Amino acid sequence: MANHSSSHPILCASFNQDTSCFAIGTRDGFKLFNSNTGRLLYERAVGAFNIVEMLFSSNLLAIVGAGEQPSLSPRRLCLFNTTTGTCLHDLTFLTSIVAVRLNKKRLIVVLQEKTFIYDINILSMLDTIDTIPNVKGLCAFSPSLDGCFLALPASTTKGSVLVYNVMELNSHCEIDAHCSPLAAIVLSSNGMYIATASEQGTIVRVHLVSEATKQSYSFRRGTYPSAIFSLSFGPSLQLPDILVATSSSGALHVFSLGFAINRRGRRSSSFLGSIIPDSFNDPFDPAHHVLHNAFTAGVKSCAMIRKVDKVAETSISDSVACRATISIISYGGYFQEYSFSINHKNESSWNLEREFNILTVISDKASSS
Repeated sequence: MANHSSSHPILCASFNQDTSCFAIGTRDGFKLFNSNTGRLLYERAVGAFNIVEMLFSSNLLAIVGAGEQPSLSPRRLCLFNTTTGTCLHDLTFLTSIVAVRLNKKRLIVVLQEKTFIYDINILSMLDTIDTIPNVKGLCAFSPSLDGCFLALPASTTKGSVLVYNVMELNSHCEIDAHCSPLAAIVLSSNGMYIATASEQGTIVRVHLVSEATKQSYSFRRGTYPSAIFSLSFGPSLQLPDILVATSSSGALHVFSLGFAINRRGRRSSSFLGSIIPDSFNDPFDPAHHVLHNAFTAGVKSCAMIRKVDKVAETSISDSVACRATISIISYGGYFQEYSFSINHKNESSWNLEREFNILTVISDKASSS
């Protein structure tokens, strides 16, 4: 997630595909961290970077400069080896790169009006997608090779999403998700589900990609508009149990997908539930949504659900139904990690497990020298 504002010390922040590590770019360089321990794994102080993306826990990075130095052009993508400290390959484009995504087979490079798909192993270009103006680099990518989809905005006037299969190199579908333009999109890691939020920021919608023309679930974030900074699904081979969002209000929002399913099932078994469509009921039901004021309002942030433990049903009505580990990177320079639990009554609790300043962490090598 790149940050185009100069008001925060962090210019970009991203987790790797299995959330075991995260990377940040600053005006001084970039840093890589272990998500489990907070240990600084690698740093390089060579100038400002707008994009730093990891390939799982390998030594390969995709990095793009912020343009503050002639050698760090925002039009140049470098595939960087952290072991040798060298650029293995570079690709130069006619306009600025606004987003990069990658997995073990594909490299996705997003420009403002074009998106390029490469075979990452031989760096041959496989396809080009003409897109609407996408200045913010809004996109979502599922790293799974079985459901390897790319999602891009499809309209400047409404919240339409183009879903593209990057393995088969064809358009999968287009989803009309919102009335106003998109602000955030995310695909589940297995590519089965997509969540969207518009610039209005009051409703978050979730679709099943295989039936993407049909609305699956809608959740109301709030009554008043708010900028949605990030969306994240919990890891799951099926429907993720929870979805989290960060917003400009400073709140971390958790939407309980599992709880929504149970409520929907009970309602649909009744006469009233059978005649009122879900798309009418769900957005106005606050029971699926809990929030926690986790960071300073207005400061950009991204959150990732790193772990979910689903607890089996018991006869105790208030037993825990789901436990999750949620990590947040604030562009103000802080990392926070919460443990979150929710029971079968949709009652939740939070506990701050870790918090530290990302910008002041030094490596083990530096501290021992």
